[in-house]
Amino acid sequence: MNAILPVMDLATQILIVDDDAGIRGLVSSFLEKHGFKTDTAGNTEEMRAKLSGGKYDLIVLDVMMPGEDGLSALRKFQKADGPPVIMLSAVGTDIDRIVGLEMGADDYMAKPCNPRELLARIRTVLRRRKRHEAGGPVRAAVPESSGAPSLLGFSGWRIDLIGRLLHDPADKIVSLSDGEFRLLRAFVEHPRRVLTRDQLLDYARGSESEHYDRAIDVQVSRLRRKLSDDGTQPELIRTVRSEGYMFVAAVTRL
Repeated sequence: MNAILPVMDLATQILIVDDDAGIRGLVSSFLEKHGFKTDTAGNTEEMRAKLSGGKYDLIVLDVMMPGEDGLSALRKFQKADGPPVIMLSAVGTDIDRIVGLEMGADDYMAKPCNPRELLARIRTVLRRRKRHEAGGPVRAAVPESSGAPSLLGFSGWRIDLIGRLLHDPADKIVSLSDGEFRLLRAFVEHPRRVLTRDQLLDYARGSESEHYDRAIDVQVSRLRRKLSDDGTQPELIRTVRSEGYMFVAAVTRL
């Protein structure tokens, strides 16, 4: 008797793009044993041919391939109406992960990767996409028109939610990317509460959350550095093992 497979895996089609035939075969075989349907491509040209002729629910895309690399292909890829993408790369530095995620990848894993971890990441990305398509709870932290206070303070810092400005304790403006600002806003509007990664994605990214699976960890790391640039500031964002993150400072209206 066949094992009962998770409902979300049934008929889910995954395209594996890698120039290494051995890796393509290994990943394909492993995923098929867990109920997925798979197809493979050895380069980005084959990938485009496959995409033009069929529908896929997710793409596992290698970064370093002869000819056009995966990041270049991702840059040209029309993700608005396309499937989510998990990048695989032998280069696994923070900078490479950030570049891949900010270019639209839903997740980024260093090679060699554990097939079971890849399976878990695939299921997480697909759950997020299905929830979004079903009109699940995706929202910004607080609507602009909600009447919430626009100027908040914490540990000598000051954040203007309408002007989108962050001032450090010396009253200097600290530059934040859009993602970092949205993440900090989520923290200051929910201080001293444990927020899971999924909650942070919903609060901080709103309708764009399906494009940022593991990006929260990268964004938190970058935000921490900016909140303690000289190394003298106390830790404001605490990691809560197996749960998520907590903004530990008291937040006041100004």
